[in-house]
This record gives sequence, structure tokens and C-alpha cells, in this order.
Amino acid sequence: MNIDPSTTKYLIQARLEAEGIVEKPDVVGAVFGQTEGLLGEELDLRDLQKSGRIGRIEVDAVSKKGRTEGTILIPSSLDQVETSILAAALETIDRVGPCKAAIKVDKVEDVRVTKRNKIIERARELLSRMVEDSKTSGTDLLDEVKRSVQVSEIGSFGPERLPAGPNIADSDAIIVVEGRQDVLNLLRSGIKNAIAVEGTSVPKTIQEMSKEKAVTAFVDGDRGGDLILRELLQVGEVDFIARAPRGKEVEEMTQKQIMKALRNKIPADQYVEMYGLSGQVYKPEDDRPAPAEREPLPAPPRQAPPPPRPEPRYAEPREAPPPPALTPTTKTLSPKVEKYREMLVQISGRGTARLLDDGDTVSAEVPVRELVETLKTKKETRAVVFDGIITQRILDIAAEMNMHSVVGTKMGTITKQPAGIEVWTRSDFGP
Repeated sequence: MNIDPSTTKYLIQARLEAEGIVEKPDVVGAVFGQTEGLLGEELDLRDLQKSGRIGRIEVDAVSKKGRTEGTILIPSSLDQVETSILAAALETIDRVGPCKAAIKVDKVEDVRVTKRNKIIERARELLSRMVEDSKTSGTDLLDEVKRSVQVSEIGSFGPERLPAGPNIADSDAIIVVEGRQDVLNLLRSGIKNAIAVEGTSVPKTIQEMSKEKAVTAFVDGDRGGDLILRELLQVGEVDFIARAPRGKEVEEMTQKQIMKALRNKIPADQYVEMYGLSGQVYKPEDDRPAPAEREPLPAPPRQAPPPPRPEPRYAEPREAPPPPALTPTTKTLSPKVEKYREMLVQISGRGTARLLDDGDTVSAEVPVRELVETLKTKKETRAVVFDGIITQRILDIAAEMNMHSVVGTKMGTITKQPAGIEVWTRSDFGP
């Protein structure tokens, strides 16, 4: 139906029933003919239609089994009173063409209310879409600005033009990572002193910087990270080592994971002892001749002061503690120690550690590189069996926690063995 939205205020909706077959022209003719002169000149339908105050009369009729039913729609721009009078006049029509008929007005619809409801519904849709778009665009804008700042902050350093953060030259400490994406990810977390090796071969720039700055190697938790770390340890002076979780790359880590990994970094010498890498560590050439040349001169004076003190007491414990503690225990293996031996065999080559409680029940199994931090939180631990080197730090923590046994693959450099702790290594259990 064509309704002029500029003139229509109301829509008269009526229902037609005729006892015979009638068509649209018959219905329109009956409406005009049977209301003519009924409502006076002011409400004459023909005059109202000519002046545009009444719209085109629409009829939709269907004939079935000798009867006709349909609907009549009359748009009106008259006021409410006049429109109501006109609608009531339609119900006086009793014939359409040659047939008896009846017209019943169903309702007079306020078109403006309908339009208003449509406007509200459409406005709600548009507003919802606009809010959603503004959220997306705002997020995109923030991400875009962050990305642009990060890309602008990342620069090139040294003759090899290595990807690096803006503070790499001025910082006293640097973080060495694998690639450009790792540097970008650290920049997102606010870390601006990272530099990438860009491959498994460590560039000269990083080798030279490692002699002057504190170096933290932050590598992936995969085989590629192992290779880069070994290369770094061989050609540079690495002070600390941080690793991504096993199977994860630095560029994939969240800010929380990055901060946790850097907080849990391990001193390089401890890492080397734990994983048996002592033969693969870089030893500065400048440091070796110096002690060799000066050793004949300063050695006597340095050794002169100790003689007044009970030097034999200090000299003997340094060499004696490990053997005395181990030799007596190697004579016999109790059921408890036999259980430790079996555990050590089970985890051999896996790089894991098992923490045991008072009943020698395994309370936790963690990677060896997380052992120190885990021990600090597992206060109920009374023994530990791990696939790694027993270091002084681990023994000190064991003493603080009142542990009774520490079992590892072999002993590291131990200066003082705490009393009351049984220390076992693979060699103590025999072949």
C-alpha cells in the first residue's frame, strides 16, 4: 500500500464481508456512493480526496465459494474526531454492487505512533552498532598507537644492526633474547634494554657488551633456546639465565609470564653447576694471565695472615666434609635410601626433581630449574631427589627447612655441608 508519509496521520483499517462476488472498483464505489451527503460538505470523501486530506482507498478482496472477504485501508490526515466520524460512516455501508455486504472497522491506527516505534527500534540498532564500532575503533586505535610506539622505539645497535630497545646503550644491565619479535614483546611489557642475537651465532657486539654490562640470557623453552644459551655461555660473560616455560617462546609470553620468568632468573654459575655445563663456559682471557702473573707475588702475603688462625681447621673441612658425610652412608642402604635410589633412576635424564614429605611421599614433581623457588614455598618438604648437581645453595635451603636428605646426580662445589642432612649422589649407590 502506498501511503504518503507527509500527509497521513491515521490509518482506518476495516474488514469487508459480501454475500457474492465483488471486486475492488465495486467496494471503492460503494464507499464513495453510500457516504455521499451523509457527513455534510466538510467531510465529503470526494472533496477530501481532491484536497489530499484523504489518501487513496486500498482494497484487498478475495472471493471464495460465492462469498467475498477482504480489507479496506483509508489513510487520513484529518484530526482524531473527523477521522473517527469517517471510520464510523464506513460501517453504514450495507451493499457493495448487487450484493449484501457488511463493513466492520477493526481499528484506527495512529501512524505517527507506529513511525515513532520504528524510529526507536531503528535508533536502538544504530546506537548499538555505533557503540560497538566505537569500542572496536578505540581498541584498534590504542593497539595501533602502542604498536607504532613499539616499532618506533625498537632500533638497530652495533655494526650488525641488531634489533634492540631504546635503552640498550645506556643501561648497565641488558637482556639478550633470540629475535626481533622477542624484543618487541619485551617492549610491550615496558622492558627497553633487550637486544636480539638474530640466530644461533652470537654477534661480536653482544660478546663485547657482556664484558662491560650485567647480562641476563632470556631464551625460549625449547631446543633452540638450549643451543643459543650454550653459545652465549661459551663466547660471552653471562651473569643470569631466565627461560620461557617449557615448549613456549619468549615472543608468545604474556607480560605476567615475562615478569615472573625474569624474577626467577638463576645465576649463571648455579645454572652451569645444575646442568653440568662447566666445561662449556666462557672464561675471559684477560682474567687468566692476571692471576698467573701476580700469583707468585701476592700469594705469600695472602697466605701469611691465615697461619696465626687455626688454618688446618678451615682447610680440612673444605675437602673433608663431602667424603666423611658420604663414606659412612655408603656402607649400607636402608629401605628409605633404597627408595631414593629407585627414584633417582626413574627421573634420570628427565631434568626433574621430586619433593618428599615426612612420610617420604612425593608431594610435588617440578623441573630442576624451578627447584630452588619451589622449595621456598613447599615448607613441608623433608627430602628432595633431583636429576641435577647438588649445590651449596640447595644445601643451605635444605638446612633452613630442616630437611633430612638431599639426593642428586653428583656434588658441586661445597664449602660447608650443613649438619644433620644426609647427602647422596649416584656414585654412592654403586654401578
